[in-house]
Amino acid sequence: MQYGGPRPPKVFLAGDSSMATRQTSFIPMTGWGQTLQLFVHPEVEVVNCARPGASSKSFADRGRLQWILDHLMPGDYLLISFGLIDEKTDAGRHTKPFTSYQDYLRLYIDGARERLAHPVLVTSHERRGFDGHGNLLWALGHYPAAMRELAAQTCTPLIDLYAQSLDWWSQLGPEGTKGIFLYLAPGESPNYPEGIEDNTHMRPVGAIECSRFVARTLAERGIVPAHWIVNLEQPQFPPEAMGWLDDGTHDALVKARTVSTGAVR
Repeated sequence: MQYGGPRPPKVFLAGDSSMATRQTSFIPMTGWGQTLQLFVHPEVEVVNCARPGASSKSFADRGRLQWILDHLMPGDYLLISFGLIDEKTDAGRHTKPFTSYQDYLRLYIDGARERLAHPVLVTSHERRGFDGHGNLLWALGHYPAAMRELAAQTCTPLIDLYAQSLDWWSQLGPEGTKGIFLYLAPGESPNYPEGIEDNTHMRPVGAIECSRFVARTLAERGIVPAHWIVNLEQPQFPPEAMGWLDDGTHDALVKARTVSTGAVR
């Protein structure tokens, strides 16, 4: 692959824990952003800045968006995926879907375009939740619809991972979805000796399929050059390819990838 610019293009990721790269102490918890590089040509670097606990508001307010904008160059891409945390009620993170949520997302879109980079909106995947009859619960409320509306208003490409996840989770059902979310029995993992039942975060198989869908959509819709996307038909990947970071490296990147505002999340 040949590029005429000062460096090969990069794909920056801004989002929450569903996208974030996890530490080795959290294995097998896996964010879909950390597996996206599996489907992107190695000369196109994926820079995953997603942060657990971040909403569209807190990510921007705490200097994480500014760090990305300071490093974006013409021709880069910025994938933006928030919603799971925006519904939290605390003032530092809460946004309202059709007002403040859209207002904050505009900061990402406009900031990228001002730097001649390409913003892409990605709706969050749904949580795992079912009623007593096995029907999927829709926990994310109006945030996916608000992101779709903003994408149309601003002519921003949108990847609807939310709609895809509704289809997947409904097909898999209450028991089948346990195989892709972080459901572990006691003793199954040394990082979770007492077991865990997590309806938000995924293990590798779930993260890989989410990132595969995102990558496939990027290529099929011509959002990125098709030759950037690779390995779409590879069914499995070895554990060492998952991109988990040792805790020290992870913590250093978290501290480095922000413009200080006096607080860190």
